[in-house]
Amino acid sequence: MAHILYVIAKNGFRDEEYFIPREVLEAAGHAIVTASNGEAGVVAVGSHGGEARIDATIADMKAAAFDAVVFAGGPGAAENLDNEESYRLIRETVATGKLLGAMCIAPTILAKAGVLRGKKATVWSSPLDQDPIAILENNGAEYIDAPVVEDSNIITANGPKTAHAFGEALVARLHF
Repeated sequence: MAHILYVIAKNGFRDEEYFIPREVLEAAGHAIVTASNGEAGVVAVGSHGGEARIDATIADMKAAAFDAVVFAGGPGAAENLDNEESYRLIRETVATGKLLGAMCIAPTILAKAGVLRGKKATVWSSPLDQDPIAILENNGAEYIDAPVVEDSNIITANGPKTAHAFGEALVARLHF
């Protein structure tokens, strides 16, 4: 059983990007701790109204205590998680050789933390909004137009429709 830190925005995480992979991970026997930029013990609210109890704050988390750290995307991710506390946790995760996952807009946070340089990754984008791709590329990542991309210990996915496949990819990598 792996111990996974799942990071969500206190407001506006994408419901499917948290609940579906979490269900896949728990069905495989893995334990989840949910962290956020909100206070521990309060409820985070998803962009579609889903509620998740926050177990811990990002500031209090250390990557070494977990087998994997996963970031959900959604409209609140850029507003609430694109910051130095998230960057620290992301860099620690990579430095300790742990599995790191991010989906939807969250791979841009990984890129800004500097861990996607020289890596293949995917991210949410639309015909009218190519900025997320530019953020990846401007921070040294090779953008791949695919639902789920794995490179070393980093798994990225491009949005809510890939939530189940993202969860399955995490599970496959967590079977040591």
